[in-house]
Amino acid sequence: MRNTTVLAVAIVIAALSQFCLADDHTTNLVNAARELRARYLNDPHRPTWHFMAPEGVCFPFDPQGCVFWKGKYHLFYAIQVKGKGSWGHASSIDLVHWVHHPVPLTIAPGDPEAHVFAGGALINLQGVPTMIYHGLHSGTCIATSNDDDLIRWTKAPQNPVIRQPMKGDPNHGRYHVWDTCGWVRNGVYYSISGDHPGRPPATDGDIAYLFRSRDLVNWEYMHPFYKSDRRWTPADEDCSCPDFFQLGNKHVLMFISHTQGTQYYIGRYEDDRFYPEQHGKMNWPGGPVFANDSLVDDKGRRIMWAWACESREAETQRATGWSGVMTMPRVLSLGENGTMRINPPAELARLRMNSRRQKDLVVADGDAVTLDGIAGDSLELSLEVDLGEASEFGVKVRCAPDGTEETVILCDITAGVLKIDSTQSSLSEDIFQPFPYPQAAYFPKKVRQSKDIRVQEAPFQVQPGESLKLRIFLDRSVLEVFANGRQCVTQRIYPSRADSKQIRFFCKGGAATVRSLQAWDMASANGS
Repeated sequence: MRNTTVLAVAIVIAALSQFCLADDHTTNLVNAARELRARYLNDPHRPTWHFMAPEGVCFPFDPQGCVFWKGKYHLFYAIQVKGKGSWGHASSIDLVHWVHHPVPLTIAPGDPEAHVFAGGALINLQGVPTMIYHGLHSGTCIATSNDDDLIRWTKAPQNPVIRQPMKGDPNHGRYHVWDTCGWVRNGVYYSISGDHPGRPPATDGDIAYLFRSRDLVNWEYMHPFYKSDRRWTPADEDCSCPDFFQLGNKHVLMFISHTQGTQYYIGRYEDDRFYPEQHGKMNWPGGPVFANDSLVDDKGRRIMWAWACESREAETQRATGWSGVMTMPRVLSLGENGTMRINPPAELARLRMNSRRQKDLVVADGDAVTLDGIAGDSLELSLEVDLGEASEFGVKVRCAPDGTEETVILCDITAGVLKIDSTQSSLSEDIFQPFPYPQAAYFPKKVRQSKDIRVQEAPFQVQPGESLKLRIFLDRSVLEVFANGRQCVTQRIYPSRADSKQIRFFCKGGAATVRSLQAWDMASANGS
């Protein structure tokens, strides 16, 4: 009996020890989570309402496979899981508040691909959400959703459905298999693959290759989908992260080149070919806007996101414990003249607080007017300006009281440009705004081929008799400026001073009148 009792006590003690070890592990996780959350909440540069990775340094952070399904916006995005390129997933019912879900696509033993790279979403002929993506060192791959919340996915056992041609293959040197997107037309699946620099066949600038299929498994190569024109893009550009969609009575191919960032063609889609008629950009030298993707929602709106790359050195990113920020969602449409219109979605108004209004504020030639009662690092400003005889009108944000830090938004009417000048945005020395290669702040300095460009300039013409309408969004280190619904410029800024929050107006060449000014503080939508 004694031996039995001793054994029973020993078993209980062992079990309690294991319980305590497990409990200690959970406690450590909880404490670490609290410590990380406190660090994030106290970080003056971490955005509070832009979509972000929930934790960790994400490089890359491309939006992928965006789709609206069963009343929800689904945003998939590039993350890294144990060193493998994967996709994260979040969903929202309002474009503002997001719920993060388990990782839907990563690399498992036996998968043919080494990493899950860029791709898009389509609804297959059976009505099931389907992802088409590039599997590194493998080819184009397919995955289908197992549930309407898009939580669980199954990769096609036939992957890669379009094999990357290797040396010795019959199709080697005929086409590239790289970043992809897909769509359905007249009961047939189509996919385009962008071009990968350095692979055969050699390309003269950006190009995409068209494939088609009846069943998503057996694909036929057709021909080049489009060929670029040197009047628009240099010969060293590629077509990566392609996103092809109808917009109004035209079609749009939005893509990145690794050297330039996000850009697009507007044109005709005829006879299984795309004929670009216009070219535009969403990033200019010194800007951070890189990979992109979009969806169409139940209101018929085309909504896009892009990765707004960090402009801080990799060491700083790793030390803070985070990176990976999307631009705010942008609603795309075509104007009456067939050019791109870019506007914020109405849903962002849900974040507005503490409304302030001013009107008929005269800004004299050469003056700088500091706004009274309007300041901060998380704001929306909406203003309409009668330019009068002014040749330039500008807004300075995140200004230190003594002017040692400031970021300048300038509309140069004579030159026809909209600028963000971040030359004095920060006293910190770890800022780098690279061009070419907008993502290059993360690159080791010894391999960089980029220059540090502090003035980003985008084309923007104010028409005769037209007022200037600016919508300016600040979210700590993110600045986005919309001008008359026709242009949008984005920048990352990192003021070092806690008091760099003032707002100032200025103009040159004549007086201007701010006919209306509205300002709101923006509520936080991020949990950390």
